[in-house]
Amino acid sequence: MLPLAGVRVLDLSNVLAGPFCAYQLALFGAEVTKVEHPEGGDLARRLGADKDAAARNMGASFVAVNAGKRSITLNLKDPRGKAILLDLVRHADVLVENFRPGVMDRLELGYDQLSKVNPALVYCAISGFGDEGELSRRPAYDQIIQGMSGVMSVTGDAHSAPLRVGYPVSDTVGGLTAAFGICAALVDARTSGRGRRLDVSMLEATLATMGWVVSNYLNAGVEPAPMGNENFTAAPSGSFRTGAGLLNIAANETRQFESLCEVIGRPDLPRDERFSARHSRKQHRDALKDEIESALAADSAANWEARLLERGVPVGRVLSVPEILAHPHLAERRFIREFEPAQGEAAQRVTRAGLRLADADAAPATPAPVLGAHTRETLATLGYEAAQIAALHDDGVI
Repeated sequence: MLPLAGVRVLDLSNVLAGPFCAYQLALFGAEVTKVEHPEGGDLARRLGADKDAAARNMGASFVAVNAGKRSITLNLKDPRGKAILLDLVRHADVLVENFRPGVMDRLELGYDQLSKVNPALVYCAISGFGDEGELSRRPAYDQIIQGMSGVMSVTGDAHSAPLRVGYPVSDTVGGLTAAFGICAALVDARTSGRGRRLDVSMLEATLATMGWVVSNYLNAGVEPAPMGNENFTAAPSGSFRTGAGLLNIAANETRQFESLCEVIGRPDLPRDERFSARHSRKQHRDALKDEIESALAADSAANWEARLLERGVPVGRVLSVPEILAHPHLAERRFIREFEPAQGEAAQRVTRAGLRLADADAAPATPAPVLGAHTRETLATLGYEAAQIAALHDDGVI
């Protein structure tokens, strides 16, 4: 049994932060029902590099975070659609939404209304800036949050910063923060019978993950600066050019630094007063990097990686996404789950959770669903007759 088996989640969210949150819950066994608008559904269905899949409303962006879910369609602006959602809420444990603050209240489907139907409901609202404050009503996308949070200001180097992180990190962190908050709230709801509303701010979730950078400013008065691939806490620690390829080295401890110097044939470096102590190595990191890269030029990153690992020096080649996904390590750990293609669809390959359980597989059991695939089945379980369902369909409610 997965830890969240039996937990029923209604996912009213779109694109990434909310769907990524609900995907994490699905990976750990929750029954997640995605509630989408009848006309097109989640925008992510039309996003992704495969234009043919996007044209079929099964874009690669949607597939990435919606496997293992069920899909129903509801027009929540129609009173009949609202009534169906209320029926679903009565039997749900969690509701996730990432509309702009105030939207659900205007639909009369906010927490105050839904908690009357189900007092144990955990209601999670994800937005760019949270429910309150000067910025709360602003629209927000990942890049906006990256820029306003300071992430871009410390990404890149003096020449390239400010630079966007190469994937939607703020959306993802917002989703993870929401999933963690939901699990915590569920623990209390299961014992007390009392649900609660969670207000997740992508801005604050992002800042909360920047602990060392933020603390250096709050507690030491040091304004963070972009350092490229260098590690501001230690040297030599960063990316180094070799005879073929880039190599990340994190010789953060003195003994690791000494081992590094021995392996590359420069045992004299630790005796140089510029590099003999941890603090002085940081002060002279550029000179130290020049010395190390001169030695590394004699061989490839792959060969240096093997030699340095033998001596206990933390290293790793800089790989592309295709290279790491093809690595036998991930195959051995069954990180990628592949589903056979349904009729008219392509095969789906998705990632499982970022952790493994000793007694269960935290991976989706089913592929990402076609829009509305489970609508009729769900309504039937709520007691709707076939003729009622047909009428709802004809009227555009489902």
